[in-house]
Amino acid sequence: MIVKAMEFKEFEDCRAFMNLLDDRDFVVKYKHILDSKFEELVKWFLLDYMGISTRPVPPVASHKRKINLLSLYLLVVVDGGYRNVTTENMWPAIEKDLGFDYEDGDYMRVTYAMYLDILEYYYNFKQVQKKVQDKETVIKEGMSTGGCHERSTSAGEAQQESAGMEQVALFAGVDDED
Repeated sequence: MIVKAMEFKEFEDCRAFMNLLDDRDFVVKYKHILDSKFEELVKWFLLDYMGISTRPVPPVASHKRKINLLSLYLLVVVDGGYRNVTTENMWPAIEKDLGFDYEDGDYMRVTYAMYLDILEYYYNFKQVQKKVQDKETVIKEGMSTGGCHERSTSAGEAQQESAGMEQVALFAGVDDED
């Protein structure tokens, strides 16, 4: 299987693996293989990519029980992400689903924040960055064929541009004369 042979040497490798996790049938079928590979990914990301050597992988909860990072990640994603799980105080349910005691709920939140939230942030940032680069490529190709198009040069500009469009969309239907 190709997943077993995957190595993490640059963030693109990490991004490719994370993209595989979007296929829930694949994850269910190969969960036992993906568990260890996900831990390897997190270890590579923290140690090699971020230079953080003070966090043991895998993390350990009370009674020296190992936390399955892939299961934690998938449960949080299914429940709407870190912010939603925290806002809705769903951490006790997450830790119960992982087989831990009620009092470990806050530890799961901290574990997610320390190990997975930053990974998810970088993953999402790289996804946006790739879309911007793809857009730039299309625009450049259009310009080389004689087309006139605007050009975004960074992910930040793309986010500002989309934020501006959202504001316009919010105010487009407002009629102050009523």
